[in-house]
Amino acid sequence: MTKRKRQQGYYTKRMKAVQEGSNEEVLLADVRALLQRSKLEDLVVTDQDSTVTEAPFERFSEVEVKISTLSSIGDGLGFSSKSDHVFVVPFTLPGDIAKAKIVTQFTDDHYTLTDFLSVLQPSPQRNDALVQCPYFAKCSGCQFQMLSYEDQLAHKRTILEKAYRNFSNLPIELLPVIGDTIGSPLQYAYRTKLTPHFDGPPGSHVRRGKKDGSERPSFDQVPPIGFMVKGTRKTMDIEDCPIATDPVREGLKKERMRVAQEISNYKRGATILLRETTTKAPKQPESSPAATDSPQPTPMGAHTPLPPTEAPRTNSSPTSITMKSYLTDQNATSTDHIGPYTFLNPAGAFFQNNNSILSPFTSYIRSHILPPTPSSPPQTPTPRSEKGIKHLIDTYSGSGLFSITLSSLFTSTLGIDISSSSIASARQNATLNNISNATFATGDAANIFAEACRRYESDECVVVIDPPRKGCDDGFLRQLLGFGPRRIVYVSCNVHTQARDVGVLVKGGKEGWLQDGEKEAEQREMVHGGVGDGKQEVQKSGRVDGEFSNGGSNREDKGPMCYRIESLRGFDFFPQTGHVEGVAILHRVDEE
Repeated sequence: MTKRKRQQGYYTKRMKAVQEGSNEEVLLADVRALLQRSKLEDLVVTDQDSTVTEAPFERFSEVEVKISTLSSIGDGLGFSSKSDHVFVVPFTLPGDIAKAKIVTQFTDDHYTLTDFLSVLQPSPQRNDALVQCPYFAKCSGCQFQMLSYEDQLAHKRTILEKAYRNFSNLPIELLPVIGDTIGSPLQYAYRTKLTPHFDGPPGSHVRRGKKDGSERPSFDQVPPIGFMVKGTRKTMDIEDCPIATDPVREGLKKERMRVAQEISNYKRGATILLRETTTKAPKQPESSPAATDSPQPTPMGAHTPLPPTEAPRTNSSPTSITMKSYLTDQNATSTDHIGPYTFLNPAGAFFQNNNSILSPFTSYIRSHILPPTPSSPPQTPTPRSEKGIKHLIDTYSGSGLFSITLSSLFTSTLGIDISSSSIASARQNATLNNISNATFATGDAANIFAEACRRYESDECVVVIDPPRKGCDDGFLRQLLGFGPRRIVYVSCNVHTQARDVGVLVKGGKEGWLQDGEKEAEQREMVHGGVGDGKQEVQKSGRVDGEFSNGGSNREDKGPMCYRIESLRGFDFFPQTGHVEGVAILHRVDEE
């Protein structure tokens, strides 16, 4: 592009190499599919050196777009009457006619990113009366508040379908019918953690030498405190967030007031931690002095609790008082209750942010982790004495969510994580919940299954995988295939990298992937850590040690295993957003 055209407001980009499973890669797949469905295959340009014939659109000009479909990243895709070119318009639904502002055009790939301006003609699916947030359609947090929850769940099922169709590299006959997405019991007031932020004063980002002598810029007014404007790096001021729990919302108001009072003490921007914590105690009789004279203590590091709420009655425990408050100290201890289990974590560490869905989520995995008996439905676990599987290996175990909630199904469970602090929390949580058959070990990325191979026969094992958004690296997958557990449960916050990895596990060593992977491993980083949305990622470089044929497994050397997909299902951990969590159940295919 000439300097003159850029000055006139034309702005185009070539698509750079994108990370596997990234929003850019997922969006591009959806754009190409839409072009093909619209019989515009001749416009799909895959050669980056090809001549671009389309005239670029003027940047920041306005365009009317009729939305045709909803992408897997939550934005609407559609066409303008003036161009056979895909426009990506956030906060829109199929059937909307929207006004949008041109931002960035990728001419080689025939699509343009836009900012949403308004709806000129609403889709039948759109119901703006459902919107509960005044910042919706500007804030980058939510995409679907104008869409019924039933339609949100249906869309999230299609995200899984497209992920496996586009990224697994598997023939369709190897893919099972994807089950309906399991919804969150709460569609608002569910997030137990928020991290609003504010930027530094103007000029604070400029680096200054230590001997410069100049003072850091200071704030002359309170900056916007909140979250990013959709599609930008600009922070917008957010006074309330209705998808957060009540204690977190209360914390947001109070922390905004605190920052405003103390703004002169800040010389740079900051991120504020708001983390819900829960205290439960037996309910005292009304006549007891303890009920009136001795209030329950607030957890260390917590702020004043909100009015207590009465916990649900259960058959196995007395009625209790539940007090919820919020934490702002990264090192304070947060408490979460998942069914009968209690989990303690540093407030700044990762733990799932929607407690309302964790009980049905872990119950689903508990019901599917073991192979069903022929005479019982899939949801009924096989009794321990009648099954061959005795051991659970929980990789990327974090603070022990699966190791602990599934422990009663197994003779022993082994949680492995590269983070020593996560392993310390897992051990603490096992002790807290009186789990005696769970052990935890800090795993080395170069030989993640070494401890499992020393302890167990792979035929008696099921492995749970719950990696970060980037999925599993090649070294991990080679070791997993070499170890060859009877079953695998793959939980993922990125169903697109999950589909890629599951495709590898289904193919196994049949197509030479293991051999090709050995060469790639010498150049690729191996990353292990927690699940996305803030879970720690730790990088280690180098190739995997040991034999690629069996990964050090103590089973008979039958070569690398392969798997079939028994079931696929989505879970809606984040209602009102485009995110969906995927659970894939895999069973080993044994040769006759």
